[in-house]
Amino acid sequence: MSEDKADVVVLGAGIVGVSTAYAARQRGMSVVLIDRREPGSETSYGNAGIISSGSITPLNNPSLWEALPKYLTNRHPALRWNPLWAVQNANWVARFLADSAASRFRPRAAALHGLIGASARLHREWIVKAEVGHRIRETGWLKAWRSDAAAVAKQEQALLAEYGIASELLDRQAISALEPDIVPLYKVGLLHTQTASVDSPGAVVKAYARMFASAGGDVRQSDIKAIVPEGDHWRVLLAAGEISARHVVVALGPWSAEILRPLGYRVPLAFERGYHREFKPNPARSLRRPIYDIDGGFIVTPMEQGIRVTSGVELTGRDAPSSFAQLDQVVPLARGVIEFGDAVGETWRGSRPTLPDSLPMIGPAPRHAGLWLAFGNQHIGFTTGPATGAAIAAMISGAAAPYDVTPFAPARYI
Repeated sequence: MSEDKADVVVLGAGIVGVSTAYAARQRGMSVVLIDRREPGSETSYGNAGIISSGSITPLNNPSLWEALPKYLTNRHPALRWNPLWAVQNANWVARFLADSAASRFRPRAAALHGLIGASARLHREWIVKAEVGHRIRETGWLKAWRSDAAAVAKQEQALLAEYGIASELLDRQAISALEPDIVPLYKVGLLHTQTASVDSPGAVVKAYARMFASAGGDVRQSDIKAIVPEGDHWRVLLAAGEISARHVVVALGPWSAEILRPLGYRVPLAFERGYHREFKPNPARSLRRPIYDIDGGFIVTPMEQGIRVTSGVELTGRDAPSSFAQLDQVVPLARGVIEFGDAVGETWRGSRPTLPDSLPMIGPAPRHAGLWLAFGNQHIGFTTGPATGAAIAAMISGAAAPYDVTPFAPARYI
């Protein structure tokens, strides 16, 4: 492959971009993967590391209306929102709320189920090929309630069963048997048995990028200035030089809308900002799997560097100043679940790109041949990255995607 030409240029080296690049290389295409930072260093770095079989319920689902009053107080750890942002993005908020209608739920759940199932299979295949199989844990993940929420848990279990997703309903005693080192404060638990997790999502993405490079892919680190159509090719303008390509894939996560704007696309992209902080573990008190504390609005999960506590969603501008209010609110709650020591490293903040229907864009741009869009995977980007990339690579090569991509068509919004 020459220095300035490729079949495919993939913009963005998070889990979606790396997956797209590797899948395209597997199909024999020459591929250049470009990001301003090393692979897996932005949004893909900071998450709970869950490969979730059961994340088929969009954030904006019918139960949102029941929960709305507590969220409007802007004090709940699960969701904080910037009033000025809400006013400036009133159209996005209105569309997001409209999509929470009951009639819109099952089609989106079915779409996510297809995407997640295909992605989980690829994760389990690739993580072994990438020689980081030691990072995956097949221990499921536990959703837990401090309140007496058996009816809610049973309802979720029934929904999962409709899609063939296995789970186990647990009482306090069963939770203690599963996690003997946590404080027995949860009354109800739902164990997603087919879910896996990893001890460092950033390291897994980096391993996938190394696998891509070993397969003959080209990984470059550079600021991306613009993409310019030129006949049947594209010019990708970088901080130093340019690359000519037949196909360009925009997988820049929360930065995707900006690079598309000069081409006339107005993408209704918002940002689920999230935070995490890691702590020294107590060797005498181990955590065996991620736990999602429903009432507390946080996830606590064992990671390579220690115990990671992740906050809920913050709806605000992508580059707005950090607010650690949610994280500061939940860390004491997490300490009440599992003992851990002082913080390790700096608090992380990231922005998860979200479209009003909580489905990503996966497919061709409607008005430009050779331009492909792969972003908007919201808070399940790590789970859904591989199959997002595999579908894009298949479509570029003229083959069928491994699942129904119709619900994710970019043309629904742009």
